[in-house]
Amino acid sequence: MVKETEFYDRLELSPDASVADIKKQYRKLAVKYHPDKNPGNDTAAEKFKEISEAYEILSDENKRAMYDKYGKDALKEGGMGGHSAEDIFSSFFGGPFSSFFGGMGGPRGPKKGDDIVHEIAVSLEDLYNGKTTKLAVTRNVSCPKCDGKGTKSGAAVGKCKTCEGRGIRLIVKQLGPGMIQQMQTVCRDCDGKGETIKDSDKCPECLGKKVVKEKKILQVHIDKGMRHGQKIVFGGEADEAPGVEPGDIIFVLSEKKHETFKRNGNDLILEYTIPLIEALTGCQFLVKHLDNRELLIKTEKTEVVEPGEVRVVQNEGMPIYKQPFQKGNLYIKFTIEFPKPGYIRPESIAALEKILPPRRPAPKTTDDTEVCNAARVSIQEQQSRERERRQQRQESYDEDEPQGQRVQCAQQ
Repeated sequence: MVKETEFYDRLELSPDASVADIKKQYRKLAVKYHPDKNPGNDTAAEKFKEISEAYEILSDENKRAMYDKYGKDALKEGGMGGHSAEDIFSSFFGGPFSSFFGGMGGPRGPKKGDDIVHEIAVSLEDLYNGKTTKLAVTRNVSCPKCDGKGTKSGAAVGKCKTCEGRGIRLIVKQLGPGMIQQMQTVCRDCDGKGETIKDSDKCPECLGKKVVKEKKILQVHIDKGMRHGQKIVFGGEADEAPGVEPGDIIFVLSEKKHETFKRNGNDLILEYTIPLIEALTGCQFLVKHLDNRELLIKTEKTEVVEPGEVRVVQNEGMPIYKQPFQKGNLYIKFTIEFPKPGYIRPESIAALEKILPPRRPAPKTTDDTEVCNAARVSIQEQQSRERERRQQRQESYDEDEPQGQRVQCAQQ
């Protein structure tokens, strides 16, 4: 279920859009709103940034899944994780706007690599007390043997002659008289890297890839009061690549369902059932809190607890994030358990009538008044029987209706 649709709305798509639909729509809108095509148009420039941000998230399987589940708050502040709109455009089209449309694309700083997003399942106890956990991550780092050059000799890599260093090839197809189709495809000779290394000069450690795998242990600190969907960011700890600023490793908290408490912001909610006698004469019960303390919850003997009534215990809710010495409240919603049918004997009714508030006056009846006893019924069973009756009536109708008549209606 999609939490929010803002990024889909920016690309004028529905949440069930395919990857191909997302790419097609981004291509169309990016060319339409590119600043080089709309000089001095601030509205178009802002629109270009918005669609580029939306494309970066929705075109990445992991980021799209995280966005659909938690919304924009689960993604890195700033939306695009350090990628500029021009970076995304160049990555998609294989070069700046000027390469294809005659614009005035200028030099930019190093791109930022993709973020790595992980989901951490945490208990309500972890969010109440705080926790530090160690997690192992595997990432790419610059090859220490060749210092990220990819060559054994240390020489610079050569530009791919097939794609002239662009990493993509432009294929032109003749579809018919006066009809030409242009398609971009990844260059097979360099695997889209735009450069080639002789086999004899490839680094024996990274085999010319310039990076090697590294396993690293990260200490993830879950602070008191953190919430479901909140991010813990390790800046610059994602994959390294030559000429690219490493992205971030982002851990997103996923709160597990608790068997006793429900969380609502900084407050905790406890649903508790008490017997009728305790609802009428006061109750007391123990609650084990999230830090293992035992709380004795009491109501006064002279107070009647009504069904669905909510009571509050001040300052026994969740710690407030970054203000752990302040807490929300604990709310208790009461359910009253009434005696089972047949529990009250006829001889006990008189005693109850002396204790409880008096009955209402008996209604006035006449000889025409009909007496009806209200019988117990299960709503689910009643609805099920009604569905069966409707189905039987429909089947009976289908059997009785002449075949020719049905055909005649269909033709009309």
